Amino acid sequence: MEERRVALITGASRGIGKKVAEKFAKEGYNLVINYVSDSTNVEEITKEIKSVTDEDIQVLFVKTDVTDFEACENMVKQAVEKFGKIDVLVNNAGITKDNLLIRMKEEEFDRVIEVNLKGTFNMTKNVVPYMMKKRYGKIVSISSVVGIGGNAGQCNYSASKAGIIGFTKSIAKELASRNILANCIAPGFITTDMTDVLSEEVKEKISDQIPLRKMGTAEEVANAVYFLANEENTYITGQVLNVDGGMMM
Repeated sequence: MEERRVALITGASRGIGKKVAEKFAKEGYNLVINYVSDSTNVEEITKEIKSVTDEDIQVLFVKTDVTDFEACENMVKQAVEKFGKIDVLVNNAGITKDNLLIRMKEEEFDRVIEVNLKGTFNMTKNVVPYMMKKRYGKIVSISSVVGIGGNAGQCNYSASKAGIIGFTKSIAKELASRNILANCIAPGFITTDMTDVLSEEVKEKISDQIPLRKMGTAEEVANAVYFLANEENTYITGQVLNVDGGMMM
């Protein structure tokens, strides 16, 4: 029987991260799911993820703050102890603390950089040695269209997501000789818990900016992640794939 691939996904207890986990579950991957909230219902999420697949997959949940380097190191060790390897890393964990520059507090800037950008470094730094030993790995990091085009009121978030792009292009060059491919997904406006609170009028204004005239879904982002992370991708690295309905054309 062929050995299952293993995917580690950060911030995967809800939203885009959870849909990414479900996509890999459907494809028969064993999963390592990182989460940070004490209110996370691990049993319920495990049941939901396993319900989307007929495969007998295993799911390991690890509560870790991605800003803590040693905690990330320990999570990766737990994953390798259980599954023997990590084939795919999806850096999805992220936060926003929006404010205009003139009003932004230093801690609002620092915290977003710490979670989004430093968290991506912490996870990648700890996973890569195991991928190098196997001479195989796929790293997909979730950036954003605002990391490309900027956005008023989000200089901290935009900087963190632009940083992820630069980080990814650099490691793609460093790791290519070891058959490790690194890419980014840049989502546009995606329907999530955060956008559910917006009024219909605001949602219409957002849709008017998008050539496809609609917001994207978390499933569409998950499909793009899997496209870059699965075994059939053997020659795409250092790229940014926009999932934005044509908004950044």
